[in-house]
Amino acid sequence: MPNSEDSGAPLRHSRDPFRHSREGGNLPARGVVATGVGSLPGADYPAAVRMTFDKLPDLPCLPELPARGPWAGMIGRGLGILAGLGAELVAGEWVLGTPGVDQRRARQTWRDDLEVLEEHAQGYTGALKLQVTGPWTLAASTGVAHTGRVLADPGARRDLAGALAEGVGEVLTELTRRLPSVDLVLQVDEPSLPAVAAGAVPTPGGFFRHRAVDLPEICANLAFLTAEPARRGLDVATVVHCCAPGLPIAEMIGTGHRGAGFGAVSLDLDLLSRPDLDALAAALEAGAGLYLGVLPTSVPDQVIGIDEVRTRTLRLLDRLSLGSEVAERLVLTPACGLAGFTPPAVSRAFDVLARAAVQVDEELSR
Repeated sequence: MPNSEDSGAPLRHSRDPFRHSREGGNLPARGVVATGVGSLPGADYPAAVRMTFDKLPDLPCLPELPARGPWAGMIGRGLGILAGLGAELVAGEWVLGTPGVDQRRARQTWRDDLEVLEEHAQGYTGALKLQVTGPWTLAASTGVAHTGRVLADPGARRDLAGALAEGVGEVLTELTRRLPSVDLVLQVDEPSLPAVAAGAVPTPGGFFRHRAVDLPEICANLAFLTAEPARRGLDVATVVHCCAPGLPIAEMIGTGHRGAGFGAVSLDLDLLSRPDLDALAAALEAGAGLYLGVLPTSVPDQVIGIDEVRTRTLRLLDRLSLGSEVAERLVLTPACGLAGFTPPAVSRAFDVLARAAVQVDEELSR
């Protein structure tokens, strides 16, 4: 893992990831911006970093390239960030236990990625988003030797959440040391969370389902992550991303014993139900941010146009009865990762999102 030793650099971070653009920095003074979700195609990491900074200058994100191997995929990358917990890849499944070669590769990949990022981002003073796999998606996908999955053991899933939060804190501290003028945004990816809450995660044999986990415990384990930056003296914006239907929006945004404490939610527009819309409207009215997955990703390389993205965005805001007041807290994104797209299609998608964000912002400011 990155060295978490503090170099003494000042911690100048804001929970507002767009503070820099409104204070007269080198970016346009706008509200609505665009960013990626995380995963991209290929194995050329420097090229992927350059693309995100070039195409998404208002809010670049740390790329994830799962094509590099299982240690660079969603689960392997998440386990590679754990502090004090080992894991190994056994017959294609990640299992907690003795640190294995693939976990060591995952840790080294994180170190290499941060080196590339630091080299490219020297002098950058804007917001930067990084993504980590959440504790419930890890628990639903990771085994424990001789006992099934982590999800079946309350103690193991709490230990996993704590180790993940500690590891995330180390990375955030390291990024602060390397890039002291960058405003960090932490995205926690939880595609399995709705299934965990509904008792829909299959056991390893596939014949049964794991018991549903109560929302208070779900929120408590996620709160380890949202609280970790503050524990380290960092002021980092947080967003939970889920590209599956049924995310408990109110609980994700809430605080205290019934809330996970995130400042924003990242959702696929096409999966929002009427109850989701009601909960989302209430969250936005309370000051939460919205990362809106307005560009569909279900068909690789099929990129909709700018007009359609703008129309889809404005139509949703109209359904929520929200106008210009949400502009400062709205981010346009793909619905999910783009690892299945070709690099030219990714470039087109980012272009579409960035240009649509400008047009949406203009519409909202009228």
